[in-house]
Amino acid sequence: MGLGVRAAPFTYVAHALAVAAAVMVLVWNIQFRGGLAIEATNKNLIFNVHPVLMLIGFIIIGSEAIMVYKVFPTLNRNTAKLIHLILHAIALVLGAVGIYFAFKNHNESGIANLYSLHSWIGIGTITLYGIQWVFGFVSFFFPGAAPNTRKSLLPWHILFGLFIYILALANAELGFLEKLTFLESSGLDKYGTEAFLVNFTALVVVLFGASVVVAAISPIHLEEPQGYAPIPEN
Repeated sequence: MGLGVRAAPFTYVAHALAVAAAVMVLVWNIQFRGGLAIEATNKNLIFNVHPVLMLIGFIIIGSEAIMVYKVFPTLNRNTAKLIHLILHAIALVLGAVGIYFAFKNHNESGIANLYSLHSWIGIGTITLYGIQWVFGFVSFFFPGAAPNTRKSLLPWHILFGLFIYILALANAELGFLEKLTFLESSGLDKYGTEAFLVNFTALVVVLFGASVVVAAISPIHLEEPQGYAPIPEN
């Protein structure tokens, strides 16, 4: 796309930021929010599963699916396509489970569902993600469209996929903001350690997402400009 940069450096940055974001969200929910639970009398522990799965399971694993072609450029195309498909399927399932735990927490706590912009965009994003996965499976994997059709569909598949990914990132930021706002309205110190941790986690996710997008749209190798010829060595 004419950025003039290779994808590889951005995949390295993305992986470093992914590790940082995963550690930060785990520290937040385990150290500061009390831990994770599938069943508990403290319903907040059930909710804590939601941000962990949405970030690590949905966004980070989905990011790995996006970058697989750039991380392993020498991999057989069909093998890379299969890994891409499987990772996206895992991300989709974990994302759906993460949303389930938000509903479970709300239902068991007597909290209304689907009243916020974060929840609306979240449901829309996971739905679009599922549609995109089915479209990709049918068009590019099995039964697979004709070669010319696949060639014409691929740019739209990439564009729509990046749109959904950016939507997921934006909604994650809304989620961090919404949760932190609730905590601060309940007495959490606005300048305390936990508040700073949540804000910095959100910032890391922004940088992580930007790195993934740049890696996705950058070439594996830079092409020499037309008419360029290296200076001959004497």
